[in-house]
Amino acid sequence: MKVIDIKNVHKTYRKAEVEVHAVRGIDLSFAEGEFAAIVGPSGSGKTTLLNMIGALDDPTEGEILVNNTNVGELKTSRKIDFRMWNIGFVFQSYNLIPVLTAKENVEFVMHLQGKSKAEREKRAKELLEAVGLGDRMNARIGQLSGGQQQRVAVARALAPKPKFILADEPTANLDSKSTSTLLDIMERLNEEEKVTFIFSTHDQRVVKKAHRVVTIEDGKVASDEKLQPPKSRKGGPKKENF
Repeated sequence: MKVIDIKNVHKTYRKAEVEVHAVRGIDLSFAEGEFAAIVGPSGSGKTTLLNMIGALDDPTEGEILVNNTNVGELKTSRKIDFRMWNIGFVFQSYNLIPVLTAKENVEFVMHLQGKSKAEREKRAKELLEAVGLGDRMNARIGQLSGGQQQRVAVARALAPKPKFILADEPTANLDSKSTSTLLDIMERLNEEEKVTFIFSTHDQRVVKKAHRVVTIEDGKVASDEKLQPPKSRKGGPKKENF
């Protein structure tokens, strides 16, 4: 089922007296449960496209429909609500709140949703245990490694039970071991919970895990390749109730 539909989308920025055409007439769609990577050189428009899908930025022309909602036409307050209930974000820079603990960071969006304290705490603990941080949930962000912080960011993104996870260069600051752990977690969530993941990435480790690779060059789709999903891992982590 098509859940994201991008129709002839353009994005133009003005810097001083110069127009920058970041995205030039992209047509794409994504189905529920995809594990897709958007790749391309720096400045090709990957992050701009991801930000427009996530209603963080608006197209100059064209439409982006997410679950049949034209996100570019939403007013600011409605966009905030739409993101809060539908989309989880994982950023390269983590974007965690440093004065809060890992558990409090994961609880934050659920607090905005009006969830009870008991419900927030239960889900945050489950998610942090699922990403291997059950013993670090009360640590403040500055006490965690980069890989641990990114796993907190994944748990936070999943906390409100979004339909999609948009991940912008999520492994850029991670070592090989942390990257492998993080990708295994995301792949398992995709397979077991049918969470849709769309990555913007340069990382070939992410590309190798993807079931679909969309290449963007000069703001346009240069190729769109659907790949055979990797064989399910045997003896992998047990299924969690996310």
